[in-house]
Amino acid sequence: MPDDERAALHDGLRMTAVALDRADVPYALCGGYAAWARGAPEPSHDADFVIREGDVERAKAALADAGLEVVVPVEDWLFKAYHEGALVDVLFRMCGETVDDALLARSDELEVLAVRMPVLAATDVLSAKMRVLGEHYCDLGRLLPVARALREQIDWPRLRAEIQPNPYARALLYLLDELGVAGDAAAA
Repeated sequence: MPDDERAALHDGLRMTAVALDRADVPYALCGGYAAWARGAPEPSHDADFVIREGDVERAKAALADAGLEVVVPVEDWLFKAYHEGALVDVLFRMCGETVDDALLARSDELEVLAVRMPVLAATDVLSAKMRVLGEHYCDLGRLLPVARALREQIDWPRLRAEIQPNPYARALLYLLDELGVAGDAAAA
């Protein structure tokens, strides 16, 4: 990613966090940048945040007031905000599940790009990334470095239970077990 695009994405991420915080909208950084904040490789596509569905309208207004362009796509589980062409997705459902207070409460406050913000727990980040795997998107190679970087922060028994219904996620877990990444596989 060119430096100017990365700078716009970083600024959009920071602007979103600050705007949501100032508007008292409970939120957390999720997705690739949440993994990055916890030690994984930096993503190059977009930044992602989660909020509760009941806070969507306040969040949209806060981001628009902060100067981001807010767009409502056809998908009914998120809205998008742009800063100089850089995309920030704001999700209120992840993997088909409503974002709730319990998910947000598991977040840790971390410094990300010089802004303190709630960041989803590593287990929640990896679980979501694994549960979206399917026949149309199954790039295990992109998830291996994330799992390796976050391995000591993962609640492996909880992750195993959450991904159980998804055969693609189980395949990745099998690979992680074989590579010695996924905690104590014998305990599973």
